[in-house]
Amino acid sequence: MSNDEKPNFTVESVDEAPAPRRARVDDADAPQVEADAGERKRDYLEGFLAEKPQATNPGEPGGAIYDGVVDALKEIFDPEIPVNIYDLGLIYAVDVSPEASVAVTMTLTTPHCPVAESMPGEVELRVAAVPGVRDAEVNLVWDPPWDMAKMSDEAKLELGML
Repeated sequence: MSNDEKPNFTVESVDEAPAPRRARVDDADAPQVEADAGERKRDYLEGFLAEKPQATNPGEPGGAIYDGVVDALKEIFDPEIPVNIYDLGLIYAVDVSPEASVAVTMTLTTPHCPVAESMPGEVELRVAAVPGVRDAEVNLVWDPPWDMAKMSDEAKLELGML
């Protein structure tokens, strides 16, 4: 278009324009037809959405017994440090057998800890009281020795180490 030519369009003045149509779920469910088969394409989410969650073994992390034991351990506090023994890193392992027997492997901050004689017994009583636990056993070990690197970030934050 040259500068001499006038544009060929008209301008219309309106007070209000209609709102655009909103997308609807019904639009997404419209059948998708394959070019040659004439059938609806299989929805790729169909199987995913129909799948039921797999049951978690109660003795594994995420299971009721294992998580109950960890929660019980988090209620036991070291008398000298205001942090629970789980976050303090004193618990090395929680093993739950298929028969719901629980074995806890733990240590203490030092062999000369004033609760060295009473702490394992308290842990055993608290773990045995968790619903679903048949019996509990506590194994106190000194190797590897405890050090501050075993503490959780929550414990370090509580003690002002972060």
